[in-house]
Amino acid sequence: MSPTLLILAAGLGSRYGGLKQMEAVGPGGATLMDYAVFDAVRAGFGEVVFVIRPEMEAAFADQVLPRFRSHVPVRAVLQRLDVPPGYSVPAQRRKPWGTAHAVLSAAPAVDGPFAVVNADDFYGRASYAVLGEFLDRTTRPTEYALVGFTLRQTLSEQGRVARGVCAVGPDGLLRAAVEHTRIEPQGEGARYLDQDGQWRPLTGDETVSLNMWGFQPSLFAQLAAAFEAFLRELGADPAAEFYIPTAVTALIARGAVTARVLATPERWFGVTYPLEKAAVAASIRELVRAGVYPACLWEGSV
Repeated sequence: MSPTLLILAAGLGSRYGGLKQMEAVGPGGATLMDYAVFDAVRAGFGEVVFVIRPEMEAAFADQVLPRFRSHVPVRAVLQRLDVPPGYSVPAQRRKPWGTAHAVLSAAPAVDGPFAVVNADDFYGRASYAVLGEFLDRTTRPTEYALVGFTLRQTLSEQGRVARGVCAVGPDGLLRAAVEHTRIEPQGEGARYLDQDGQWRPLTGDETVSLNMWGFQPSLFAQLAAAFEAFLRELGADPAAEFYIPTAVTALIARGAVTARVLATPERWFGVTYPLEKAAVAASIRELVRAGVYPACLWEGSV
């Protein structure tokens, strides 16, 4: 079974000020989602599922899904602000429950191995190739993977970013991924603001998660149980987030799953902030000039 690409596209874009998922950054109006799908198709992925919010459904149906349908089966699923029976949504909460909940929302649409990526991140051709190869060869239902990036290749000069800082064992398996939401460059390295308001240094050489994961369908039952545990502990907090790295780290800690860290040489870029759009467009132009991508992604064969 060819793996599915699950693209998390339900973000509010509050720091960007709009639907950055649909911003044109490449020739012919290509978005970062176009490059993600293009790279995934040539890496052997057989289907694409987008996770979106209900208010985005019409725009996706009209502007996004039609341009992919002649190249790969595509569909969209909705991440709603809802909870299992017996729980309630805080009156002040306005946004979805986070990336792990977004993955859980796609459970009815995915029945085989799948990758997870963010809609507003550029991961690069080699990253999809190494993840597709892993998903093709793995057979254990609880054997997962994370594509690990070098922190200094993922920072933004425009502001703070969120990254899962990884602890990796000598066997190449992920031990833990700790989500830090306020990382910024500092000299040759970086620093992050901890929960106590203290700045902590980072070397810049750390392996980090950018939410590029490889999973098996066994994850969905695990996430459903983890989401209920999250709601019992933090559900009353209108700002609490149910993150993929946190959920997977908890599963690893109790021996329920393994996650192999796959190295990639690629440099990340994305559109977290409006001023990043010009730099992203310039990076795409360089890749087109180098022959990594055609000028028109969807003309001819991939």
